[in-house]
Amino acid sequence: MKLLPKDLLRKLLAQDPYHPTGPGRELRKDEELVLAKWFTPDANWTWYAVSASQDKESGDVQFFGLVDGLEVELGYFWLSELEKVRGKLGLPVERDLYWEPITLDKLMEEKERAA
Repeated sequence: MKLLPKDLLRKLLAQDPYHPTGPGRELRKDEELVLAKWFTPDANWTWYAVSASQDKESGDVQFFGLVDGLEVELGYFWLSELEKVRGKLGLPVERDLYWEPITLDKLMEEKERAA
């Protein structure tokens, strides 16, 4: 399974060049759509992407979103990192093929209720 198909990459890149925390832009959790979800089937980590930018030299993709691992936090993560991660049983990260985009504030509310 491909972690980042071209159509999803296009959607995430369209959210850029202004990351939600970029210069002159305020993070609007009620408007920012979480477009993608990846997870480790054997390690209980989940990554959610709101936007992306692509490094011109390496081609690697940096995401802005929410990471639910040791704690829940907003931040940046790289596609190359997701490709390297393995859980306890050695399983790779998978993309949630049935993910339905929701706003960042709704996702954060869900995570707070689950904590």
